[in-house]
Amino acid sequence: MNRVIWWLVGVAALILLAACGGPNGETEAPQPLLKDGRVVFPQGSPQLAAFPTEAARVGGPQQMRLTGRLAWDEERTVRLFPSFAGRVEKILVKQGESVKQGQALAMLASPDFGQAQADARRARADFALAEKNLARLRELNAHGVAARKDVQGAEADYTRAESELQRAIERVKLQGGSSEAVDQMLALRSPIAGVVVERNINPGQELRQDLQLANSPAMFVVTDPTRLWVLLDATERELADIRVGAPLALSAGVYPGETFAARVDAVSDFVDPTTRTIRVRGSLANRDRRLKGEMFVTAELQGKSLAAVQVPAKAVFLVGEQHFAFVEEAPGRYARVELKVDGERGGMVGILSGLAPGQRVVTEGGLFLDRIYRELAAAGHG
Repeated sequence: MNRVIWWLVGVAALILLAACGGPNGETEAPQPLLKDGRVVFPQGSPQLAAFPTEAARVGGPQQMRLTGRLAWDEERTVRLFPSFAGRVEKILVKQGESVKQGQALAMLASPDFGQAQADARRARADFALAEKNLARLRELNAHGVAARKDVQGAEADYTRAESELQRAIERVKLQGGSSEAVDQMLALRSPIAGVVVERNINPGQELRQDLQLANSPAMFVVTDPTRLWVLLDATERELADIRVGAPLALSAGVYPGETFAARVDAVSDFVDPTTRTIRVRGSLANRDRRLKGEMFVTAELQGKSLAAVQVPAKAVFLVGEQHFAFVEEAPGRYARVELKVDGERGGMVGILSGLAPGQRVVTEGGLFLDRIYRELAAAGHG
C-alpha cells in the first residue's frame, strides 16, 4: 500500500512539473488530450514513464504454488502405548535406530501382565481337568454306570474350558509373551519394520494403561521414512484447480534448485473456519531419506487453463461492475477498453473478450490514466 501511495505521489509530481515547467519554471510541457476516445500524450512527455506496458499472452495452463510441510505417512506409522500398567525395566533401542517387524523395543515389569499369564496357566489346568472328567464319564456311560445327562454336562464343561484356554493364551500371545510361565515381563514390540523416530520413556518410569486416553505422548513412534505425506494449504479460489491424482513438484529451501515428485491423494471436505484454507494431502517416495518430517516445502501444480488471452492482474481495474484496461495503440496513445474476464490464477487474468494476443496493456498506473481519461471526457475533449 505504501508503495502505491508513493508511486501516485511521484506521478502527481511529474504532472505538476509538466504543468508548471521544470524545477525553475522555465518550460511548460504540453498536456494530454482526448482524441477519438484515446488519451494522447505529446511525444517525449515525461509522464509516459509512469505507464509501463506488457503484451497480452496466449492463454495456457497456470502454475499454482501452495505452501505446506512434510509429515510421516500415517498408513506406515505406529504409536505404541502400554497394554498393561508396569515399570520400564530395560530399553532395547535408540531413537533413529532401524527395527524389524516384531522386534522388542523395551521390557516392562507388569503385575497386570503377570495376572494374564496366571490366567492362562489356570485355564490350561481347568481344561486338563475337564478333559479327564469327560473321558471318565464317557467310559462309565459305555458300561452303563453313568447317566447320559452327566456326560452331556461334562461335554459342556469341556467346551467352556477349551474356549477359556484359547482366550487366555491368545491374550498373552497378543502381547508377545509366554503363557508357559509367570514372569510378569512384558516385551513392547514393533508391529512394523521401520525407524524409531520418537522415544518418550526412561528406565524405571511407571506407565499407566490409560496413557493414550490422557493424551500423553506415545512411548515409541515407529515409521517407514521412505514414504512421506505432504500437507498443503489451499485457498477457496484455488480449490477448483486441485484434483486427486494431480502431480506435484515439491521444493525445499535446504535443497535449492531441486524438485521432488509427489501427487495429490486427498482434498479436505471442509474449509478451516479460522484460516479459511482447505487442507490438501499428497504423498511422495523418499527412498534416499533426504526429506524429513515437519520440513517446510513449496508445491507447484498445474492449474486449469484460463481463457485464450491472459494479462497481468494489475493491468485490469474495476469501474462499478465492469472491468477495463488501457491498450497502448502507439507510443503515448492509450485506448480504454472494456473487458470480459475469466477469473484470476497465479497473478494472471483470463480475458474472454476485449483484447487480442500481442496487444500491449498498461500494467502500472491504469487507475490514474483512467482518472485523466474521465476528467478530459468531462471537460468535453475528444
